[in-house]
Amino acid sequence: MRKFGFIMLVLAMTLLAACSSNEQATNSDKKKSSTENKEEKKNEAVSVDKGLLNVEVTLPASMFEGEDIDTVIANAKKDGVKEVTKNEDGSLTYKMSKSKHKEMMKELETSIKDSIEESKTSGDFASIKDITHNDSFSEFTLLVDKTSYENSMDGFAALGYGISGMMYQMFNGADADNTKVTIIIKDEATQETFDEIVYPDALKDSDTN
Repeated sequence: MRKFGFIMLVLAMTLLAACSSNEQATNSDKKKSSTENKEEKKNEAVSVDKGLLNVEVTLPASMFEGEDIDTVIANAKKDGVKEVTKNEDGSLTYKMSKSKHKEMMKELETSIKDSIEESKTSGDFASIKDITHNDSFSEFTLLVDKTSYENSMDGFAALGYGISGMMYQMFNGADADNTKVTIIIKDEATQETFDEIVYPDALKDSDTN
């Protein structure tokens, strides 16, 4: 899809907000039934249904806040999506061919890889020397100058790849409840792993501190 990088950014913010809101429960929230809590989580999740010929991707309403829905739907159809259904909860279900879904996944993959190259070459994350990943983007290894890394804000890169990896897996049909991304931080000089971050667990941990 065109401008898919923007959709990625919006979804990243959605995931961060969802993880935060799920963990910052008040006493009244805790009194909610488990059924209600599951329904809220379901409404914030990306849903993918891979059929025999087509793929359906349901995106939560929070992704489209402030957007003109008719324009969003029209643009999706221009980009090759067969059907777009607006659901009662405000979410949109995109029905597309398997080839279009494959194209969408390829664009998402390219966007993540472009981001990796930018992180290594832009100078914005000076301590990061190299970034590698597995095929499913469920594991990233950041090779860094340990001293520089620990005295900088370059850890934000780990957050970015944690969110990107979760997005990729969910758009590819992974169950949101079981989606995990491991970020391994390794010292370039010693090849020692001195930190390991698992998302979304790290987001939950930060909310409780």
